[in-house]
Amino acid sequence: MAGQSRKWLILVATTWIQAFTGTNFDFSSYSSDLKTVLEITQVQLNYLSVASDMGKAFGWCSGVSLKYLPLWVVMFMAAIMGLFGYGLQWLVIQRIITLPYFLVFLLSLMAGCGICWFNTVCYVLCIRNFPVNRSLALSLTISFNGVTAAIYTLIANAINPNDDTIYLFLNALVPLFTSGIALVPILCQPPLQSLTTEAIRCDSFIFLCLNILAVITGLYLLLLNSLSSNVSMARILLGGALGLLVLPLCLPGIVYAREWACRNIYPTFCFDNSSFNLIDPDDLELHIELIGSESNGTNGNSYTAIDKCGCFGKVMEKDRLIVLGEEHPARLLVQRWDFWLYYLAYFCGGTLGLVYSNNLGQISQSLGYSSMTSSLVTLYSTSSFFGRLLSAAPDFLRNKMYFARTGWLAVALVPTPIAFFLLASSGSEAVLRAGTGLIGLSSGFVFSAAVSITSELFGPNSAGVNHNILITNIPIGSLLYGLLAALVYDSNAGGSALSRFLGETMVCMGRKCYLQTFILWGCISLFGVVSSFLLFLRTKLAYKHFERNRTRT
Repeated sequence: MAGQSRKWLILVATTWIQAFTGTNFDFSSYSSDLKTVLEITQVQLNYLSVASDMGKAFGWCSGVSLKYLPLWVVMFMAAIMGLFGYGLQWLVIQRIITLPYFLVFLLSLMAGCGICWFNTVCYVLCIRNFPVNRSLALSLTISFNGVTAAIYTLIANAINPNDDTIYLFLNALVPLFTSGIALVPILCQPPLQSLTTEAIRCDSFIFLCLNILAVITGLYLLLLNSLSSNVSMARILLGGALGLLVLPLCLPGIVYAREWACRNIYPTFCFDNSSFNLIDPDDLELHIELIGSESNGTNGNSYTAIDKCGCFGKVMEKDRLIVLGEEHPARLLVQRWDFWLYYLAYFCGGTLGLVYSNNLGQISQSLGYSSMTSSLVTLYSTSSFFGRLLSAAPDFLRNKMYFARTGWLAVALVPTPIAFFLLASSGSEAVLRAGTGLIGLSSGFVFSAAVSITSELFGPNSAGVNHNILITNIPIGSLLYGLLAALVYDSNAGGSALSRFLGETMVCMGRKCYLQTFILWGCISLFGVVSSFLLFLRTKLAYKHFERNRTRT
């Protein structure tokens, strides 16, 4: 019983870690000040955001470290990286010390690496303590990474709403403080216990309650954050937000009362089977065996039931996945067409949304909405949060409406090109807010769903390595898309009569600063939608086989 309580404390601690360590989302809040202090161009500023994203390319280091070091040590190593990476940048932006551009680039790289290490710690905690409801634990905790910017905006406004440089100070200290709070639950992890059917159903109900509470938290931050410009009001709202984050601590009491909850509340919800998981590891093993027997019954040809439609049909059939959960080592992974379609969908969707958020400071400034930067960052952050929560929809709707997760991915990418073409068509405040919200919602879904999709398509045991290979597209996309935006920005800054100098830095003003960028980004994101749709067509047979065999067994 006590072990059950402790695992929920760990989940709450993991939620706190995610909620306070998504520090890359508030880059736009201080990027203009950093650009002015360093006296750099937009291209050079873009390289700093790329450096932060490049930290994800070193995510494998955290996995290797966990083989030799305790989990809490890796967590504090991540906190120390952020302390130095962001702390020294804060001293630079306060003009207390002076560092060359190259060292600031390395500090951004170190800070980005720390974020990735925090994420790895959270993934491991969820997988170790929730083997049955792993996908729900991951989607819930990952979603809170999207509210970091909104929470930091409340903290910053509660201290000094006129100082944007305070974000760097918060980025340096808050994750370290959060790690100290989360230390006790992590050190007291319970041993893994086999759960009864009743306990699993009770866990499912608790996850439902947690998701409802998460939606309330997101709406609170989204709807009331605009009122935080006043210091006293910001402090009141911050207290409410922290209260919502602490509220899940009542979960141990819910666990102790699980018998009553399952007997009186659970029957009112239609939860079939043991959990909401779309893909369970044991189900995958049985699914592979059944598919193998079916293949033997058809002379090894798994595509005989697929209609061939000329060249397109042949392309769709070539080397397609027919079994979910089959382990793919890295060598086999990069030979799969399905992986590269998946890679392109992520590269032209979620990564593009992340680059947009990195440029929000300059976008709002060029359109004459500099005072709205913090609120736009908050809007993107909370929209990303809701997108991440929506990634759990396939699990909750499993018994009512079955749809391949790759199909959900394709649908989730559709808002991104719509948003970019809207931004290209108008520079109004309403369109800027609507576009930011749509992009945040779409990219948030991709970030969260990708962990489960990688596990389902290419094997749960290889997911750690394979997912790190997948997210190499983030630093590449950050470099290419950001460089494209920066070049267009600087070219228009030099030739526009509306442009002005801020110190030694040229600032571009007007819609032309990002008009071409929005059009090009919109076309690129359309390509991502097409890639995700092709991935869905190629994998829907595997998902259909899995669901049919699951129902049969």
